[in-house]
Amino acid sequence: MALLKEFLHSLPISNEATNDLINAWTIKRSLKKGDFLITEGQIERHLFFITKGCLSIYYEQDGLEQVVGFGYSQTLICSFPSFIKNLPSDYYIKTLSNTELIGIDRTIFYQLLDKHNSLEKAWRTMLEEALLGRIEREIDILTVSPKVRLQRLLNRSPHLFQIVPLKYIASYLSMAPETLSRNMKS
Repeated sequence: MALLKEFLHSLPISNEATNDLINAWTIKRSLKKGDFLITEGQIERHLFFITKGCLSIYYEQDGLEQVVGFGYSQTLICSFPSFIKNLPSDYYIKTLSNTELIGIDRTIFYQLLDKHNSLEKAWRTMLEEALLGRIEREIDILTVSPKVRLQRLLNRSPHLFQIVPLKYIASYLSMAPETLSRNMKS
């Protein structure tokens, strides 16, 4: 809970909103490596804060996992389209290591957004930043070489290479593991 409090105190939200949020994060999940937080077809009913561990967000295409993101300690995670639309998830979220999470119910979270203007504004800012990151990643995948994609990820998120197996990073970068390995050596 200390990491969650630290995270919430770092946000530009009122003390009342912080206290309400701290009290609302009541769902605790402990998952072992390889467990699923959510699978395709389930409806995402919670927003989670990761206190320990690492997860991969992916969808399956032609029997292969296509990684679209990662979650790691001190970040938020959920099957975002499902959480927002309250529809079945197209994604899987699977642990890459033993993982501890704290969650908040979707309905309660939206009630708190309605109640606290500062929280709504902070949430909107986080969504805008996430959208910009997704656009940057999409442009990278469509327009730049594997070597440049790798370098940009190394610059943006070097810690991923310490906590995520390379095969998942290769998938995230839309390249074969061999291509990633070759580009890491050069």
